[in-house]
Amino acid sequence: MSEFVVRAAVEGEERATRDVLVQALHGQPTGDEKWARIAPAWPAATKFAAFDGDEPIGVTSSFTTEILVPGGRRVPFAAVDGIGVRAEWTRRGVLTELMAAQLPDLVDRGHVLAGLHASEATIYGRYGYGIAGRMQIFEIDRAKVRWRSDAPRSGRVRLLDAADAVKIVPGVHRSIGLRRQGNIGRPDSWWLNTHESYVLDGHRVAVHFGPDGADGFATFLTHTQRAPALADWHTELKVRDLHAANPAALAGLWRFLLGIDLVQTAYGLARPMDDPLPSMLEDPRACRTISVEDELWLRLLDVSAALNARTYGRAEPVVIEVADRRLPENSGAYRVTADGASRTDATADVRLDVETLAMLYLGGWRPSLLAEAGRIEVFDAEAPARLDSLFETAAEPWCGTHF
Repeated sequence: MSEFVVRAAVEGEERATRDVLVQALHGQPTGDEKWARIAPAWPAATKFAAFDGDEPIGVTSSFTTEILVPGGRRVPFAAVDGIGVRAEWTRRGVLTELMAAQLPDLVDRGHVLAGLHASEATIYGRYGYGIAGRMQIFEIDRAKVRWRSDAPRSGRVRLLDAADAVKIVPGVHRSIGLRRQGNIGRPDSWWLNTHESYVLDGHRVAVHFGPDGADGFATFLTHTQRAPALADWHTELKVRDLHAANPAALAGLWRFLLGIDLVQTAYGLARPMDDPLPSMLEDPRACRTISVEDELWLRLLDVSAALNARTYGRAEPVVIEVADRRLPENSGAYRVTADGASRTDATADVRLDVETLAMLYLGGWRPSLLAEAGRIEVFDAEAPARLDSLFETAAEPWCGTHF
């Protein structure tokens, strides 16, 4: 008999399950004041928990939204916003049982794709998640920043007080919309649990206004490392969340942020791999990429629906054989063409697992590269090049929303 039981969380277990997650991530239990504020953003629905008797020892959570896929369609998306197991229960099968409960439930709820941000990179591949999008972290030497004369310059920036930051920014984000594959919608619960927490934690918010109104925003935090001599004080500015509807808004926000007095170093956290900021500067080395990391881990819950939701480049068809041991109904062969995808009984040109298919799906990896790495088994030597053309996208995938 198992030492624990996994089941859907029920009303009344919300706070206890959230505390399991927070402590697994080395945080402190939620205080009464904070819980009263964020409780609506942590409902029991869509959560599974592992219990030792009546005590929760592990949890997995998600919220419902949509994701933009190549070609511009929005498809139902489950944002897996919390997975944690108490320290004394790790490596005892708790996470595997939680995933075994959550994945089919997400399918039953009609989600086509699921995604998460991984605290550890060796865990989620075994459950069918693959790194679909990557991000870079910028370190910017403010003293070296000089803008090129042809860099966009228009509009104005306004700093918001805390009340306006909470009230105004969700509407700005909605007006910007989902602009590149991997972007997801932000429901009210996200704004309450994440953005409002940033603001209450001391983050500032700047909004850019172009000719047609608000068209971009940045959420940032400053920190000063004090020293015995004033001349040796060092202030850092960290940009946590920046979205812009157009290059002028992007440049306008960065012009403002990099013009704030008394700041020596700025950091752009979780920026897209094709962010144009360095190319707008006279010295692009003033904006260094100090890290490239995985951003969005994607899981195809319904392979047929997912393949048919996106568009493809022009190339001869390729038959891919997909293996999915967690959701075996996805396993089988699919004929991918410039006009879509369908199940087939034809002989496969390549074979891959559902984790690798997730890596290809948003256009973040070249199939031929993954074939060279051994991630794709090739039966037709010309198939990887055709897959490159079929899955190629104009922009790098980027989620841009931490959850």
